[in-house]
Amino acid sequence: MGRKKIKSVSYAKYGYIFSIPFVLAFLVFTAYPIFYTAIIGFTDLKGLGKTDFMIMDNPFQNFQQILKTPSFQKSLINTVIIWTCNFIPQLLLALLLTAWFTNQRQKIKGQGAFKVLFYMPNIITAATIAILFNVLFGYPMGPINDLFKLLGLADKPINFLINKWTARGIVSFIQFWMWYGQTMIVLIAGVLGINPTLFEAAEIDGATSRQVFFYITLPSLRTIMLFTLVTSLIGGMQMFDIPKLFLNGGPDNSTLTVSVFIFNQAFSGSYMYNRASAASMIMFLIIAVLSAILFYILRDKDAAKMKKELKKIKKAQKAAARGAGA
Repeated sequence: MGRKKIKSVSYAKYGYIFSIPFVLAFLVFTAYPIFYTAIIGFTDLKGLGKTDFMIMDNPFQNFQQILKTPSFQKSLINTVIIWTCNFIPQLLLALLLTAWFTNQRQKIKGQGAFKVLFYMPNIITAATIAILFNVLFGYPMGPINDLFKLLGLADKPINFLINKWTARGIVSFIQFWMWYGQTMIVLIAGVLGINPTLFEAAEIDGATSRQVFFYITLPSLRTIMLFTLVTSLIGGMQMFDIPKLFLNGGPDNSTLTVSVFIFNQAFSGSYMYNRASAASMIMFLIIAVLSAILFYILRDKDAAKMKKELKKIKKAQKAAARGAGA
């Protein structure tokens, strides 16, 4: 008797069907706005309610004007300063907390509660944080001024929010305070993914906690560090909520970031959507270039050497095959 053929069932089509809503949402709410933004950067589109536009005689005119605009140049400098001042201490503190929480010798109790407390600023809304710090640094009466007076550090109330560097420092601190917990959680997840036998071998060899961290943990976190740097770079270059809600770019545009500049171009005054789009594309190019530099710096050099060696071997084999064929 012949065997009956078992009919195989393919479930692949159901996967495509279930992915249709996401694809449609992506095309409508992400892909279309991106392409539309890229196009209108080369046009004369400005003015509230205007729908008709045309490509300019000089398609790059908007880009040239944006690059020459003093407020854009200042916003770019402000963005770099604020991001640098908040990311460096953020990464250092996150690494310190990561080493603390993942140290098997100390076995800290209540780690979960500490992690929740450190991560909590990240889940508070930006509007709430802006109001909180406006109250803290209030003038002439506020908790910080009261504290300075109590400690004898100031005889008169200080208006912290009218000094450029003080304002930048406060915005940098807010960004640091909001995001160091997120960075810490990502780094801890990276450490937990490291092969535990490496730590066991180091402990058997008598390595100290510092040696384990610098010679095993950090080198093994190269990929996670790259992810952290790139995502922080993207988020830092797009800083909007705190600078906008806290000081609205002031004083004297000292906290004006590129995202706030783009918002002002698009939704204030003449509604210059074309210039806002041009500024957005410039920022996209800057982020892409900086991200590529980070990828190059933090690349796995050993793996790159291996690839080069394999390419040389393949070329040699091909050359030998051609010589044999001839």
